[in-house]
Parts: sequence; structure tokens; C-alpha cells
Amino acid sequence: MKIKLISTAAALVISTQVMAEGAAPSTAEGWVAKMTDPTQNASAFKDPKAFVQWSGAMMNPSMIPALGGAMMNPQTSLNMMTGMMNPATMTNYMQFADPSVAMKWMGAGMDPNFYTAMAAPMMNPATYTNWMMAPMDPRMMNMGMQMMNPGMYTNWMAAPMSPQAMNAMMAPMNPQMYGNWMGTAASPTANPLMQVLMPAAGAASSPSHSPAK
Repeated sequence: MKIKLISTAAALVISTQVMAEGAAPSTAEGWVAKMTDPTQNASAFKDPKAFVQWSGAMMNPSMIPALGGAMMNPQTSLNMMTGMMNPATMTNYMQFADPSVAMKWMGAGMDPNFYTAMAAPMMNPATYTNWMMAPMDPRMMNMGMQMMNPGMYTNWMAAPMSPQAMNAMMAPMNPQMYGNWMGTAASPTANPLMQVLMPAAGAASSPSHSPAK
């Protein structure tokens, strides 16, 4: 019964993650939030379509102040630290073992539309115009001025004392965290390798049909 509950919880985590990965962010800040989330940051490399969206976003100069602002914010580091202890992080990277991921990339490698979509931002004159105007962007100037803001350094000094940091440091002493990781690793839904190592799991759950006497 306990194993079923763990597997159900893992399945819910995966379904929530898939829903989160399905929608592409509409802003540079949204992309940065997704890229710095260990439970989602590999999503762009699992699907060629998502990779095209990610590469297009990285060609936008607005990513520079968004990334810079996130790196100067101690909350980003705290979120990444707590995210690394989330079982969904294991699922995020274990999905690369799914053969369907390799098949998608093999198909993209033979699809001219994939190469056209990848080259489209580099062939767009607006891309180069945006980069030439980037030094004049107020967000770039704000990022530079933020380094002279004493409040930023005060936030970093206070970050280790925040409740989130305390909880993250105490999490490794919680046995339930390791149980959640083991449940995720043993779930065929979360770990594609389990579908190969335990092929009889599905057959065991199906009703047996014995010949009628």
C-alpha cells in the first residue's frame, strides 16, 4: 500500500511537471525562472520544438539583464538549492533515458524545418537591431547600478538566516526526503529505466486468464 502511495505521488509530480514544461514562457524573466528551476531546466533539451523556443529566447538581448538580475538576487540561489532536493529534479534528468527523446532528436536532425527554425532569428534584421540598442536599454543600466546598491549585499548577508535557507539545510536530516527520492527512482512513470529493468511490472498488474475447466 505504501509503495502504491509513493508511486501515485511520483506520478502526480510528473504530471504537474509535464504541464509546467508544456507552456513556453512569454518573458525573459519567465525563461530565467524556468532555467534556474532544477525541476524544469532540462525541458528545452528533451524536445526539439522546445529547444527552438529556448534558442530564440537566448538570442534576445533582454535575457542579459534578466539573468544578471536573477544571479544578483539571493532568492534565486535559495530556490535552486531547495529545488535540487526535490524528487522532481531526478525525474527532470532521468527522462533523458527515455528512447522517445532520442527519437525526437533523430527526427529533428532529418527535418529541414528544424534547421530553418533555428536559423530564423539569425536571419532576422530585428535581432541585430535589438543587440545594437541593448546598451541603451534601461534594464542594462539598472543591472549595472544594482552592483552599487548596498541593499543587494545586505540581502546576501541575511539570506543564510532566512527560513527557506534554514529549511533547506535541515532537509537532509529528514528521512522522508530519502523515501521520496527512492519512490521516484522506483517509479516507472518517473524513471524510464525502470520500464526496461522491470518489464514484468505491467504484466503482473494485469488480470490472468486461466483456461476454463
